[in-house]
Amino acid sequence: MVKKEDEISEGFVKWFSELNKDSGAVAGGKGANLAEIFNLKIPVPPGFVVTAQAYDYFIKKAKLDDKIKNILSKIDYEDTKQLDESTKQIRELIVNSEFPEEMKKEIIEAYETLSVTDYDIEESGALEILEAISESVFVAIRSSATTEDLAEASFAGQQDTYLNIKGNEDLIEKVKKCFASLFTSRATYYRIKKGFKHEQASLAVVVQKMINSDKSGVIFSKDPNYKNENVVMEAVFGLGEGIVSGRITPDKYEVSKELEIIDKKISEKKIVMTRNSSGENVIIKLKEEKSKEQVLTTYEIKMLAEYALKLEEHYNKPQDIEFAIEDSKIFIVQTRPITTLEKRVRKEEHEELKGEIILTGLAASPGIAVGEIKIVREIKDLQKIKGGDILVTEMTNPDMVVTMQKSAGIITDEGGLTAHAAIVSREMGIPCIVGTREATAKLKEGDIITMDAYSGKVYKGKISETKQKEILPVTAQTRTKIKVLVDLPTFAQRAAKTGIKTVGLTRMEGIIAESGKHPNYFLQKNKIKDYEEIIFKGVNEIGKYFEEIWVRTSDIRSDEFKNLDGAPKEIEANPMLGMHGIRFSVKNPEILKAELKALQRVSQQKVKIGLLLPQVISVGEVKQVKQVLREINFSDTKLGVMVETPASVQIINDLCEEKINFISFGTNDLTQYILAIDRGNEQVQHLYDEMHPAVLRQLDYVIRVCKKHKVETSICGQAGSKKEMVKFLVEKGIDSISVNADAAKEISDYVKKIEDETLGKKGELPRKYQPTTGEQLEKDLKEIEREKQEYLRGHPE
Repeated sequence: MVKKEDEISEGFVKWFSELNKDSGAVAGGKGANLAEIFNLKIPVPPGFVVTAQAYDYFIKKAKLDDKIKNILSKIDYEDTKQLDESTKQIRELIVNSEFPEEMKKEIIEAYETLSVTDYDIEESGALEILEAISESVFVAIRSSATTEDLAEASFAGQQDTYLNIKGNEDLIEKVKKCFASLFTSRATYYRIKKGFKHEQASLAVVVQKMINSDKSGVIFSKDPNYKNENVVMEAVFGLGEGIVSGRITPDKYEVSKELEIIDKKISEKKIVMTRNSSGENVIIKLKEEKSKEQVLTTYEIKMLAEYALKLEEHYNKPQDIEFAIEDSKIFIVQTRPITTLEKRVRKEEHEELKGEIILTGLAASPGIAVGEIKIVREIKDLQKIKGGDILVTEMTNPDMVVTMQKSAGIITDEGGLTAHAAIVSREMGIPCIVGTREATAKLKEGDIITMDAYSGKVYKGKISETKQKEILPVTAQTRTKIKVLVDLPTFAQRAAKTGIKTVGLTRMEGIIAESGKHPNYFLQKNKIKDYEEIIFKGVNEIGKYFEEIWVRTSDIRSDEFKNLDGAPKEIEANPMLGMHGIRFSVKNPEILKAELKALQRVSQQKVKIGLLLPQVISVGEVKQVKQVLREINFSDTKLGVMVETPASVQIINDLCEEKINFISFGTNDLTQYILAIDRGNEQVQHLYDEMHPAVLRQLDYVIRVCKKHKVETSICGQAGSKKEMVKFLVEKGIDSISVNADAAKEISDYVKKIEDETLGKKGELPRKYQPTTGEQLEKDLKEIEREKQEYLRGHPE
């Protein structure tokens, strides 16, 4: 028999009316806050809490406490791979254990009661009540940690949430999964960093009736950027996941404390997320007139602002609030304190510094750095760089990588956005400005400067504090895989913060440069085994943080590595077209074999290895590498080629027939070779353009041929971080995109947006090869040209 709320026992379930803001130990932070809102007579979706005591009871009854403690005691929390594996083991223990029957029964009874809360039980007939009970409601099931939503610790989003859950069996399964999510690797690591003991952490689960929102959004009772005291809110049509996932650009409203609407920005909302009859979230494309409509009415804006101010006053802290509107009824879904200032500084939001500008250049790696100038004119000058200095040089090269890591910032005379300094700095997360033309001449050794690598400006003296761009975890679920670029073990842990498990490119050159010795040195000294060991240790250290790594065999240009011990003394007239890449490896098979043996050893450590061959211009080069792989019994590894020469584009069909497993576009070199533009020369930087029709046609052709042969396609050039290129590649059906760690979150969100839009238009993404007629190809090329011209009109020189 179904009980009314006040008849439910005091065991494993509590209704909102039985709790308040001080009930965190019972209901967790989220549950306590929802109960408090309920008791303030602010509308919240009806629901109950499976208590933290229920969690403790379950863990004890299932005899899991000692097992969990034992696993936790053996974890090295700075070893990401071990942390992931151990916490996964704990979660599996919890999910595979059965709830006690008495606990399961009480949760199901509460759910049945929730199914009839929309009915007036006193006035309805028995048949109506029974019909209501037989039709279970959709519910949202949210984890609510007892350490969550404290003002000094932001635990939000670290445990699981499940939406559109219906039926007793699914309910119980998801409550159990929420319990298990107390031990995600992120939540476990965060507790350690914040000083919370694992044995003191517990978890409740909030079960609420799902609101199938007509409108939804977020409210900040105070501007989260602390620009003013106004209430700021964002809203979209449909479900709130549209805002959270970044798929939809919301309307933005600003309201004064006196409830006057100060500002409105109405966006074009091309899609809406809603729930279908099966409980699945679906995306619907909006008609143009609807997409440009204002989401909230004046009444709704003012009512929501009033609720926000009431909650801020009650909690005596600025609040971050989620709301939903169904059939004109407003519901507050959640509130929590705003714990920090906005850290995710985007270039367009960055506030310009005030001071005397002494130099300008290209902003190559975002951030702000303050430090003492140290000018590096030759290799021996590197020894004077100390931690926190600003490294100023004509242009960096791989010899400088170790010293670059010490620097607070880097400024160069030469180079563009794909120069060595730019690429390495972005991976390191170090602010960098390139192409100033006169940094080494104009800046003075020992002076203190502030460099703003958001705007490319250098200021006299200290006018700000040093700040790097924050690495944000990737949350968007995309069909196109997102991978990271990692060249050195030093960068691996930083890149792992994205949560991405696959490296799309590791260049060996950084590891080699750290040794201070050219591969020729080991050959000449008969120490090739030492060379193998250096490569093994470097790649293996990166492998500790990832499940799969695509590693490029060495590509050592004479101009970049001339200062390494054993480097050739002969000066090449054109190093870019000289003895490097696969042609060097084929000429020096002992060096190639040492590199492949090192990667084979890494693969034996349970890390998947993909082998990338650089500067390929013939099928014969691939065959020669395959022969070496057979000699060392490493033929089972994935083999791919860098498509970075015009020759590799023209012979891509032959390469695919040679049974390669994947290709990766090296757009930096490919663009340079196709356009005959030196990408390191700032004099012609304005002509260097990966979106040139000639480049795009090559990319399109290669993707089509590879799909025909079921060969995986990827990109590892810097163009992979540019939105216009990402859009082109995703729409063409590329399989993965590799980016720097600091761009991973933004690019993954953008890929999700493009995929959703593409799905809305075509029903499916072009993941499979479809034969193309000459007529169709001509149409495609015209479309590429049209898009290019549109892009150029929007980006005049």
